[in-house]
Amino acid sequence: MSATGADLKIAGVEAGYGGSTVLTGVDLHVVAGETVALLGRNGVGKTTLMSTIMGFVSTHSGSIHVGDEDITSLPTHARARVGVAIVPQGRRVFAPLTVHNNLRIAEGKHSGEWSLERIYELMPRLRERRTNRGDQLSGGEQQMLAIGRALLLGPRVLLLDEPSDGLAPAIVAQVMGIVRELAQEGITVLLVEQDLRAAFSVADRVVVMEKGRIVHESTTEEFRSDAPRARRLLGVG
Repeated sequence: MSATGADLKIAGVEAGYGGSTVLTGVDLHVVAGETVALLGRNGVGKTTLMSTIMGFVSTHSGSIHVGDEDITSLPTHARARVGVAIVPQGRRVFAPLTVHNNLRIAEGKHSGEWSLERIYELMPRLRERRTNRGDQLSGGEQQMLAIGRALLLGPRVLLLDEPSDGLAPAIVAQVMGIVRELAQEGITVLLVEQDLRAAFSVADRVVVMEKGRIVHESTTEEFRSDAPRARRLLGVG
């Protein structure tokens, strides 16, 4: 049983907070079922772009489409119904609730192929920890819980904002393994990630932001083979 991803099309998007503009004409097309790593130095607008796609930040101009549906003006809950879900930076699980109850909050809100049982099959560690509170979990377990909660919304497009943040390398590898499995399910994934090794391990394509716009797109293989370009765009070798 496979999920059905959807194209994510962003055209000329400008957005920001209050009177400030952070995104200054973003154009990006993520093909259905593709995993794209969104890279860039700190402060270039990556998280703002994710928040704008999800509807947390209002779009000043431009458009956002998921499949054939224009979601530019939709509120966040309506975007979720269309099939957009986000795993935010910092996980944001409900600390006083058990793993099982964290997941039940999202269960059944949208029709789809993901159930509690499927989440537990994908991430057996959550089944083992199902009676533990959110604040009793390790960082990696919290990240798995955040991913599970997003999947129960039945996403066609999944936004992952810094999933490796604060995690040990072995746990990062586990989380990226989960991302690869989701890609195999056909879900469209847009991933913001500072850990380049992690990003390269899952991404079909790399896009780079500078000063609120996309300035580079290439396959992951092409990007990895061009160290001078990576150094110029990201400050790394």
